[in-house]
Amino acid sequence: MHGEKPFGAVLIGLRQRGRLTREELAEASGVSVRAIGDMERGRSRVPQRRTVVALADGLGLADAEREALLATARAARPTRTVAVTGTVMPPRSVGDFTGREAELVLLREAAERASDGGTSSVWVVSGPPGCGKTTLALKAAAELRERFPDGCFVLDLHGVDGPVDTGEARLRLLKALGVPDRRLAHEDQEGRPGLLRTLLGARACLVVLDNARDEEQVRTLLPAEGRSLVLVTSRRPLSGLARVHRLPLTEMAQDEAVALLRRILGEQRADAEPAAVARVAELCGRLPLALRVAANWLTVRSGWTVDHLVRRLSDEGRRLGALAAGDMRVEAAFELSYRQLSGQAARMLRLLSLVPGPDMTAAYGAALTGTGVLQAQEVMEELVDAGLLRTTFADRCQLHDLLRLFARARLSREEAPGDREAAEERLRGWLLETAEAAGGWYRSARGAAPSSRKEPVPLENAEQARAWLRSEAPSWLAALRAAAHRGEHTRVVATARAMEWFCDLWVHWGHWPEVFRLAAESAAALDDPYLRAFHLNCLSWALITCEQRYREGVDRADEALAHARRAQDVHQQASALMIAASAHRQLGEYRTAADKALAAMRLSEDADHYEVWPQAVRLYGIALRHLGRTEEALVRHQSILDFLDAPECPLSGLVADVFRAHAHQALGLDHAALGRWREAVDHHRRAQAQSRRIGMPHREAEQLLDLGEALIALGETAEARSSLLQVLALGDTALDKELTAARRLLGTLPAA
Repeated sequence: MHGEKPFGAVLIGLRQRGRLTREELAEASGVSVRAIGDMERGRSRVPQRRTVVALADGLGLADAEREALLATARAARPTRTVAVTGTVMPPRSVGDFTGREAELVLLREAAERASDGGTSSVWVVSGPPGCGKTTLALKAAAELRERFPDGCFVLDLHGVDGPVDTGEARLRLLKALGVPDRRLAHEDQEGRPGLLRTLLGARACLVVLDNARDEEQVRTLLPAEGRSLVLVTSRRPLSGLARVHRLPLTEMAQDEAVALLRRILGEQRADAEPAAVARVAELCGRLPLALRVAANWLTVRSGWTVDHLVRRLSDEGRRLGALAAGDMRVEAAFELSYRQLSGQAARMLRLLSLVPGPDMTAAYGAALTGTGVLQAQEVMEELVDAGLLRTTFADRCQLHDLLRLFARARLSREEAPGDREAAEERLRGWLLETAEAAGGWYRSARGAAPSSRKEPVPLENAEQARAWLRSEAPSWLAALRAAAHRGEHTRVVATARAMEWFCDLWVHWGHWPEVFRLAAESAAALDDPYLRAFHLNCLSWALITCEQRYREGVDRADEALAHARRAQDVHQQASALMIAASAHRQLGEYRTAADKALAAMRLSEDADHYEVWPQAVRLYGIALRHLGRTEEALVRHQSILDFLDAPECPLSGLVADVFRAHAHQALGLDHAALGRWREAVDHHRRAQAQSRRIGMPHREAEQLLDLGEALIALGETAEARSSLLQVLALGDTALDKELTAARRLLGTLPAA
């Protein structure tokens, strides 16, 4: 029935036909998720008959299909044992070992507990190729061997280049432990695991099982109790092993990486070019193998400067090729793991090199491959298991910088240009479409939510939308840049337009001027006067609010006004006048600010279009206050609240909430200017509570500072101190001027 298909491919087909995830099949069959995954990927031995029967039961197969699956399993079983090489050997010292002190402390403590307390300890040291797993294990073994009088042994299991058979590994350990051949001859294959466990439990040994392929290879080599310590190194986390400790390794810290280079190069040479040495560490991704190769290059080529190597490594296309010295090649270490991947996983690794941000979720893999998120997640889990992709936090994954270059090189060699471009287009399209949908939760002045999206990421409420826009900002911004570069102007203006109101919730992101400049340029390319007015207004806002470039902001607002008049769009005309008024206010040009704000108010009223009107009224009132007409300002600002409270108010949702917070803040300042401190405190508290509720920390900092000043005027210093400390607690989300003012005021208060 299944022809010559591998057992894993047949199992995948049957599971997908039954619409079962691996977890669901595991629950139905009693076979572990990991075992099913390894079978499907072809990474484990073909299962025994009882396992195949359990899988068939879980799949609900009819008799004919059950027999066909059993036949496929029988056909795939090997008929002979592959010869292996290698011996058990004592640990060698690592002369130039550097760093990893926190990890060594953990292993020292484990050795102390095992040797003194009589409790066996097994540690799995895992991580990507080249991160120094073996070096750490050997360093620990050389340092700790004196604690284990019954022997210290290192066995290379060759997990990525012809793995040693478990029975052979067991036999070598038994012989190393002094078991005579005659005793071994009396123990069959079933009895030897128990004998090994007994010996390791009765003795105090330190065993390093280096380069393990999977759980099955080492499971029967581990003691259950006793005083031995076993260190297992593997590119995989071996999460199927129970009752073990795990020590994941990644790249070194920057100071450790520099220290390793200094140790190999010599202090005199390293100190002559400290900046270049630090840059080499960065270009090597702080990966120990790459650092050693780079340092070896320099020791062999004594005439080279470190800066010369920096220039060679700076070329991404040549970096991996340059990181080779003798038989030490970073690329070769990656290649060993890459060759063991299934076809799907290898392609996923190649395509993930196209992700423009620092990390990713399974949704990226789904977009790149054109598959569902669950399917992409399964494939990416294989990469995590292989040590080629690491999990960072929550559901996010990351490619090491050098692995990204490796994958990109394989992408160029193994993917047709058209396939690569199609994957890039799928990713770019998904990122920008999702950004537009997420921004839509904040864009409508009436607070209407966009339609809910289930795939590939849920955007079912404004909080999910905000979280996605912020977490994926590096990637969707890169996609926006790429779209602008490719002349996809309609896509650029649509994405940027969706950010109209969200940007006010994340003022300090740092990229809004770029976003709206790209959009303004795309609008100009489309020669659409309305879009030009809209995006120039947004750019003017970004220049004024985010970068305090007030004159340039006025110039862009004036341009926007001209285009809005050409488009005959009252809303954008009023917006341009209002935004320009905000810049004139910051420049202290209150008469000009009042004139432009009043013009924006009248335009809005004449056209019965009120989305800009509250902001224009607020700015007009602020200008009046600075011109000495505070009572008039107070009336104007109160009219904003009356407008928002009216049953027929056309504004709601986020827009109305923002205007309400602004109005209370303005009223608080009006009352403060009139010496009505209790009323000022009341409005400042309402403004701050509103800003906190909708998530505008930059506004909240202003309002807390205003509140602190009002409380000081009332003599309520304890509450004032609390308010000012809250400003400082906002940290980078507050502007420096607010933080400085809060510290100054705190210094004037009496000691608590």
